[in-house]
Amino acid sequence: LAAASMIALAATAAAAPAVFDLDPEHSFAHFEVLHFDTSTLRGRVGPVRGEVTLDAAAGRGRIALGIDMRTLDTGLRLLDARLRQSDLLDVGGHPEAWFVAERLRFDARGLPTELTGEFTLRGTGVSLTLRALRFACLEPPAVPARRCGGDFEGEVLRSAFGAGFGVPLVADRVRLLVQAEGVQRP
Repeated sequence: LAAASMIALAATAAAAPAVFDLDPEHSFAHFEVLHFDTSTLRGRVGPVRGEVTLDAAAGRGRIALGIDMRTLDTGLRLLDARLRQSDLLDVGGHPEAWFVAERLRFDARGLPTELTGEFTLRGTGVSLTLRALRFACLEPPAVPARRCGGDFEGEVLRSAFGAGFGVPLVADRVRLLVQAEGVQRP
């Protein structure tokens, strides 16, 4: 499950909106789900691609992310194939997932603390809030162009997307962990 991708890249308090493109080498969605009440099944999808526009001074922004569900990887080929089937992630019928958020919260420094939007998986959209676990920006000359990123966390119920096969043996609640970095456009 992707999460959506979950992600915000923010500008510190700036006069104009800043636009960031996600860096595909540093932007992935990870998922965790309890398996038989004994262990945690983990995987990732990505890279997550997308664009983030933020105006921290005005407290506004827009995040539009796409996640290629065909990149699903748990490290176990048989499990990956099973998760891609129509009664779970239905990757053949819905190869893309999306996260679009326009409700953002910022702290006093202008850094994002929370993003709320719609996460669409298997053709079904549900509300998703991602909370920033950490967030920072690097400025030139440390990097060629301004780079911001962080780690974000959220939860969804897989049954909300019609992917409830195996509940309760495999938990309904899925934890999403999103890592993202973006480079500001000139």
